[in-house]
Amino acid sequence: MDFSLDEDQQLMVQTVRELMASESWEAYFAECDEKHEYPERFVAELAALGVDSILLPEDRGGMDAGWVTLTAVWEELGRLGAPTYVLYQLPAWDTILREGTPEQIEKIMAYQGTGKQVWNSAMTEPGAGSGLGALQTTYTRRDGKVYLNGHKTFITSSAHVPYLVVMSRDSANPDVFTEWLVDMTLPGITKEPLDKLGLRMDSCCEIYFDDVELAESDLFGTEGRGFARGVDDFDFERFLVACSDYGMAYCAYEDAARYANQREQGGQAIGRYQLIQEKFANMAIRITNMRNMLFEIAWKYDNGLMGKGDCSMAKFYCANASFEVVDDALQVLGGIGVTGHHRVARFWRDLRVDRVSGGTDEMMILTAGRAVLKQYR
Repeated sequence: MDFSLDEDQQLMVQTVRELMASESWEAYFAECDEKHEYPERFVAELAALGVDSILLPEDRGGMDAGWVTLTAVWEELGRLGAPTYVLYQLPAWDTILREGTPEQIEKIMAYQGTGKQVWNSAMTEPGAGSGLGALQTTYTRRDGKVYLNGHKTFITSSAHVPYLVVMSRDSANPDVFTEWLVDMTLPGITKEPLDKLGLRMDSCCEIYFDDVELAESDLFGTEGRGFARGVDDFDFERFLVACSDYGMAYCAYEDAARYANQREQGGQAIGRYQLIQEKFANMAIRITNMRNMLFEIAWKYDNGLMGKGDCSMAKFYCANASFEVVDDALQVLGGIGVTGHHRVARFWRDLRVDRVSGGTDEMMILTAGRAVLKQYR
């Protein structure tokens, strides 16, 4: 199995490497993190390079390049300190092209190349997370219109996206789960921003829908298939989270290694001490394991071989292994790391959130475990 990059993939990686070297982006990222602002200027630069077209079909002006190319680009961006967690929507055209109406596709595709946030899904509620049995948001048909009522929570990107795909159940038949593409400027929508430990360059809100008037044309996908659609796309979300986590760990690992070879204590670089060397041995093992896992899954996906539990396993492993790497890197950096003026401290906060967001560790274990056992029935 050959995971070496072809010429086009190498060129794409080199292109983003040159962008990262074009200016001191870290100061910009630190400012965006402090102010809880989406780094739109940076994302627009990536979109101008075609990063948002990696998975887009050629007939839509995209590269149709596959997950291996995407993984290589996310690896390089993460390694160089970019907050790739803000890019989850950038390659996610497949859902829109597969489920959207021609009018909905046109609305979303209008944002291609802009770097702006476009859409996200709204499933989670105060009483309904990974399981939708307790979901309370409803849609009601009345007088030729559809009225949406409910309360969503922890909805990523929701402060600024122009559209949310909202999961709801039919008030007349609660066993029917359906999604609606909701224009976030409609009357009856209230947003309440939430503060977060990490991932602060992307927003998170409570969203309230009070008799929000929709049209039948706003239905997203197929009525009654809302939950199934979400399940279909969980793997991609989890894979992107795993890639982002790996990238942060890679960056922290290299930052700490450079520091360990420069910082002196007791007349020699701290990297000469065995306890520090042990940390780097463990970090290197985890970095290698994450890279191998992600590129193998990407290759399997591109060749139609990906297993049902692969992405859940990757998200669980990478979220935890990357946190351990970053924690060790923070220990090596010592005072310079914990004073809050170093990006590794930001990674530490961000990674702790990823063990909850996008599917909790516990749900990833359950999903991966069931998938493994199913192979042996």
